[in-house]
Amino acid sequence: MWRSVVRQASKRVFRFDLDYKSSSRSYSFLGSSKESIISEKVRFSDHTHGLSQMGFPRNGVFEDGTVGKPNLCYGCLRSQMGSLGFLKCYSSVAEALSSTDLDEDVFVVDEIEELLAGMRREEEKDAAEHRRRRRRGQWKYQKLRRRQVKIETEAWEEAAKEYKELLKDMCDQKLAPNLPYMKSLFLGWFEPFRNAIVAEQELCRQGKNRGAYAPYFDQLPADMMAVITMHKLTGLVMTSGGHGNARVVQAACIIGDAIEQEVRICNFLEKTKRKKGDRNKTIQGDGTDDVTQEQDKLRKKATNLIKKEKLHAVRQMVKGQDDMRPWGQDAKAKVGSRLIELLIQIAYIQPPADELGDVPPDLRPAFIHTTKIVTQENQKSSRRYGLIECDPLVLKGLERTARHVVIPYIPMLVPPVNWTGYDKGAHLVLPSYVMRTHGSKQQREAVKRAPRKQLQPIFEALDTLGNTKWRINMRMLSVVDRIWSSGGRLADLVDRDDVPLPDKPDTEEEAKLKKWKWKVNSVKKENRERHSQRCDVELKLAVAHKMKDEEGFFYPHNLDFRGRAYPMHPYLNHLGSDLCRGVLEFAQGRPLGKSGLRWLKIHLANLYAGGVDKLSLEGRLAFTENHINDIFDSADKPLEGRHWWLNAEDPFQCLAACINLAEALRSPSPETTISHIPVHQDGSCNGLQHYAALGRDKLGAVAVNLVAGEKPADVYSGIAARVLDIMRGDAQKDPTTYPDALHARLLINQVDRKLVKQTVMTSVYGVTYIGARDQITRRLKERNAIDDNAELFGASCYAAKVTLTALGEMFEAARSIMGWLGDCAKIIASENEPVRWTTPLGLPVVQPYRKLGSHLIRTSLQILTLQRETEKVMVKRQRTAFPPNFVHSLDGSHMMMTAVACRRAGLSFAGVHDSYWTHACDVDIMNRILREKFVELYETPILENLLDSFQQSFPSLCFPPLPERGDFDLRNVLESSYFFN
Repeated sequence: MWRSVVRQASKRVFRFDLDYKSSSRSYSFLGSSKESIISEKVRFSDHTHGLSQMGFPRNGVFEDGTVGKPNLCYGCLRSQMGSLGFLKCYSSVAEALSSTDLDEDVFVVDEIEELLAGMRREEEKDAAEHRRRRRRGQWKYQKLRRRQVKIETEAWEEAAKEYKELLKDMCDQKLAPNLPYMKSLFLGWFEPFRNAIVAEQELCRQGKNRGAYAPYFDQLPADMMAVITMHKLTGLVMTSGGHGNARVVQAACIIGDAIEQEVRICNFLEKTKRKKGDRNKTIQGDGTDDVTQEQDKLRKKATNLIKKEKLHAVRQMVKGQDDMRPWGQDAKAKVGSRLIELLIQIAYIQPPADELGDVPPDLRPAFIHTTKIVTQENQKSSRRYGLIECDPLVLKGLERTARHVVIPYIPMLVPPVNWTGYDKGAHLVLPSYVMRTHGSKQQREAVKRAPRKQLQPIFEALDTLGNTKWRINMRMLSVVDRIWSSGGRLADLVDRDDVPLPDKPDTEEEAKLKKWKWKVNSVKKENRERHSQRCDVELKLAVAHKMKDEEGFFYPHNLDFRGRAYPMHPYLNHLGSDLCRGVLEFAQGRPLGKSGLRWLKIHLANLYAGGVDKLSLEGRLAFTENHINDIFDSADKPLEGRHWWLNAEDPFQCLAACINLAEALRSPSPETTISHIPVHQDGSCNGLQHYAALGRDKLGAVAVNLVAGEKPADVYSGIAARVLDIMRGDAQKDPTTYPDALHARLLINQVDRKLVKQTVMTSVYGVTYIGARDQITRRLKERNAIDDNAELFGASCYAAKVTLTALGEMFEAARSIMGWLGDCAKIIASENEPVRWTTPLGLPVVQPYRKLGSHLIRTSLQILTLQRETEKVMVKRQRTAFPPNFVHSLDGSHMMMTAVACRRAGLSFAGVHDSYWTHACDVDIMNRILREKFVELYETPILENLLDSFQQSFPSLCFPPLPERGDFDLRNVLESSYFFN
């Protein structure tokens, strides 16, 4: 009977016994086959995951039964959907059939065979569609991958080709008259600069130039060297903080390094490239072409490996074929210095024709080499260093056309290569290193020596961060472009115009002239800062416009020496400013869902800030709901409406959230609205959270939200309140016996959370009394609270002392742990050893602070002084830097543990140190994970392990005992809504 099918539906192999009489084969027991209702009972479902829900992974067949009855048999039911899904499908078929009233005299083999045939056809159709989708995906990936390789290897070559084509157009009188000013300058310099390099290369080849750089100078075509030098030097000038100059040593080394890197890439591409002439020789039977044949085999092998996606093997082959010895810092500095010298000799500038009027052309050098003397703080010594300064006209041209500077390092179009070693991962071709060691040899060697298994958690976390797919928010980019093209000045964008210089007074009075000069210097300083900010915006927008048409892109990540993760690409990334974060969003969108809609509203309130982010979650929800009309107005008319979003602390991110929320609320089904917005969950003074967990400090835990509360505790307001209490007490004292009483009376009305916030934030970095004093001085100056400089200095000293006292009272355990870490570091450094430790995820850390020695290199431009590490450690720096570096290694571990767990849970994740991001619909899941990982991290005996490692490394040294700790229960973190919020 058919009901026996239901009982067998849960078995791995099904045998459907067809109970029939052999004499009744021509009749169906459901009646005539034309009238069958089986097809009405059993219908193919909609496709899911590319397979029919009713489809079988193995086709059913009829076999002879053991008692003379045929059986319908099925094999393994495993598939991408898992066996359970198919078991349910078979069971549903059987149940449908079992519910039919059967006529025992009717035979249904023909109808079952028809049913199976239909199911097989559906399965074959699904499989074919799956193959087509897979082929399309592979083709798309390979196309993107080819583009990525081209970006990494041919950026400078393409730029050089463009300049040559523009030169040809100019000679043919086809050059567009609206060519950007800066690009026209580059074009005017390109040909004479290239010719100067060619002449220098010829002298090197003839042996007439005996400079130390000669062996390295002709390894790259002159046009590529010219383009690299121009763009690298102007890029340095743009990012110099608005001063319009670059240090010669830095510029020479950076240019030399870029030349060497391009030489390596060109050498490999040239070695594995079989030229047309070589093919002809092989056809003609020339037996001397064995090397070319080997190179051809090498190229084919590399191509096959790439097709198989064995990228590590390709990188190893490139490395094996690169037999070029490293140039060394001296050679790179000399090559770079000579190229700078040649550029200075040929690069001239004159104002555009529309600015000249009737004045004769003013032709002047675009760059000049000069020196600057800097006096040390103690006024007892001074240093002189060389600068390359650019003409103000060049400076102005750069900030308006920065997007025409070549940017070879842009986000990747394909997922980064998984990390497997110190220099194995991230980019397909460009050199990539898992750690930014900044010349610290010991740190570099420590990472290289670490077993791969030990570093696997680090590699997995970096791969997770690098595989998050981003895209440009086109609506936000359009808004930014409109603001920028109309002069900036909105949403924290810098004014594109300079501040006019004040007119010189028509007087010889010394006091007035002195005041005028002071104003002129202030305006020039402001204009330098504006220039730097304008260049920064231009570079960010340049990358945004390069990536705006891409479906998505990726940021490979690596580490600093402490174990904190950073995107490897500069300018535009999610660690950047509000502008960067406003135009970036997740490439993958997800429906908001009920919880996601709630979190998007909370996220908008957090971005608006201004005290709103200190409210309870319900208070933030109410804030957003009370401003729905403002949100709609901001989304619909960002630049023409009431500009509510411009009042936010993070205006661009706030506007992006307004647009997404407005779309959701206007939808008939808000919860199904797709959201690409990354929603942030930020730690509450995260450094102190880690100290409170290390010390099991109850008082500190409450202050930084490790314990649940009705609303978030504000540690800055708590410290400010304690500071105010101390000052009120001091103000009652007699100034004759207690001079600070006057300072207390002066400051009572100035104490608030903003006054102490920076000092509290930097307390985890070991802020000193002098540092705290300077921070508070800046806050008081901003308020113009105290005019007299002597009074300001005295009041700042007093306020710093009181603030540090309040910190010590509230975070006694944190201060004791900081002191213990500093004492241990001092003991180790006194033995001329750097402080070393291993993070909870297995990353070896070596503090890089060593005394620097000078190394002189003579060049025709100037004597370059390169600084190199000596064997002598800096004892004081090793001691003061250890507490904050150690805590940073812990917060980096927590972030990476959370990232991996989120990926395994199917979440998109991005991290900015103590700020964790995911889709709105997944915030609740991420919140649970990050709390669990924090507890997991601190349930390990971190300080005990650290002390053991010190004692094992230095058995002859005596270390102080661990500081006493409290009895705070870490499990409380799991219930704290405001731990991260």
